[in-house]
Amino acid sequence: ALTVGAFAERMKFGALIAFTALWFTFVYVPMAHMVWSGPGALMWDWGVLDFAGGTVVHINAGVAGLTAALVIGRRHGYPEAVIPPHNVPFALVGAALLWVGWFGFNAGSALAANGTAAMAVLTTQVATAAAALAWMSCEWAVHGKPSALGVATGAIAGLVAITPASGTAGPAGALLIGATAGALCFLAATRLKRLLGYDDSLDVFGVHAVGGIVGAILTGVCAGALGGTGLPDGVSIAGQVWIQLKSVLFTITWSGTGT
Repeated sequence: ALTVGAFAERMKFGALIAFTALWFTFVYVPMAHMVWSGPGALMWDWGVLDFAGGTVVHINAGVAGLTAALVIGRRHGYPEAVIPPHNVPFALVGAALLWVGWFGFNAGSALAANGTAAMAVLTTQVATAAAALAWMSCEWAVHGKPSALGVATGAIAGLVAITPASGTAGPAGALLIGATAGALCFLAATRLKRLLGYDDSLDVFGVHAVGGIVGAILTGVCAGALGGTGLPDGVSIAGQVWIQLKSVLFTITWSGTGT
């Protein structure tokens, strides 16, 4: 669902079905196995912290979307023609539904109704609000006024970024992750996309890949500080950040090559 947004309006339906089946089988499923299946799996054995899918879902899908968009090419008229959203109220409704639904898989990744699930709900809310405010502030400073679509996109960036950390970060860590993701995803979706000239229709790379990278790396910081649950015995914050960075680089390589 995420990957499709990067190349919307440029792939035939039959090709989309074939691509989706192949990508799910050969890129997504092995990645999920490597992170979550237990001892003997590559990234599990590294000690990667990914509570609800920062590497498995967001970086994986974001890099895949960018790769597909680059292979297929730009939409006709891009970037000269203005291609606004079809319906801003619908976009806001969609963002609101995502925000609510996100509690389901972040808290649900605890696999129980316990304290970890409750903290995941709180960190998800805090990070999302912080990212929405950060994006709005950046947009206000750069363009002279905020926009509803910008606030919604910033919220999604916060949801993405807190996903890997939702079970290990505390509220203060969630604030850091959300604010950082809101600002960096704004720059990626506006400045970086214009600088490099790629046509990512719905900013899948700028929001999901970049937000996922921010969240995955900061998970190593926020699990060990700012009210986090703590790191495994013998692992320092610097050591965990290195493990998280390795997982990010591996995911980018795996997804880009497989896609």
